[in-house]
Amino acid sequence: MSIEIKKYQQDVNFPSTQQMESSDEIDLRELFAVIWQGKWVIIAITAIFAIGSVIFALSQPNIYKSEALLAPADAEQGGGGLAALAGQFGGLASMAGINLGGGGGVDKTQMAIEVMKSRQFTSEFIQRHDLLADLMAAKSWDMANDKVIYDVDDYLVDTKKWIREVNPPFKPQPSMQEAYKEFSKLVSINKDKETGMVKLAVEHVSPTLAQQWVTWLVEDINKVMKQRDVLEAMRSTEFLNKQISLTNIADIRSMLYKLVEEQAKTIMFAEVRDEYIFKTIDPALVQEEKAKPKRALIVVLGTMLGGMLGVFFVLIRHFVRKED
Repeated sequence: MSIEIKKYQQDVNFPSTQQMESSDEIDLRELFAVIWQGKWVIIAITAIFAIGSVIFALSQPNIYKSEALLAPADAEQGGGGLAALAGQFGGLASMAGINLGGGGGVDKTQMAIEVMKSRQFTSEFIQRHDLLADLMAAKSWDMANDKVIYDVDDYLVDTKKWIREVNPPFKPQPSMQEAYKEFSKLVSINKDKETGMVKLAVEHVSPTLAQQWVTWLVEDINKVMKQRDVLEAMRSTEFLNKQISLTNIADIRSMLYKLVEEQAKTIMFAEVRDEYIFKTIDPALVQEEKAKPKRALIVVLGTMLGGMLGVFFVLIRHFVRKED
């Protein structure tokens, strides 16, 4: 008797596998039936998203990308000579209170990349080439006349006046902090760890400006790094000459003269070479084809999103009504 009762409880509490499969099958049929009944709602939502994505894609301006491939300039920056002197005269230099440095020195290429990414270099670059309007107010590009079309709500071209409406602490004319953030979005600098090659790219609504900015960036970073090294070499030379006049020890004077010679080499190299840090392997070009937006992809993704939202809406509506 007890065995029959247990059997009865198992049958009541735990349905068979066949019953569960039947239940799942009914649920799937119900879902497909609900989706089929709400097909016009799904189609309508999908169509709205498809039309909206088309409008959005067409409203986006073409963005052109100009790239340049750069190689680190092969040159003696004085590091090798100084390292040799440090090994030869390290003891004497320590006695004289002079630090020749050691180790592998600073990677000039990486330093130049970081300088290009810095706020100071970017701000000076924008001001030097008067890029604020092209950076912050450019709306689209007139291909026929090769001219940038500016947003009239932000900038008046004729009077060169900023009229954009912003809340404090911002002002109608964008600050260098705003310009730096926008510039960082348009410029990319990537170094290949294996080859050491550097790829510099700029995106803009105008392919002409994109190409011009890449060219200017390469020229300016070479000039800035050259000026830094020349100024440092001149200061070092001045200091070393003072030390020469203050010592009578022959070995130390010999060491100091060689240091002065190394600084002279640095200055001479900088003066005779324009491509001081980067050599241009593949210069930037005015691109004929846009880099983005991918309008077809935008439309496809927008339509798919509309379809999925339509299905979710129909199913949620059905189950909410079912519970009520």
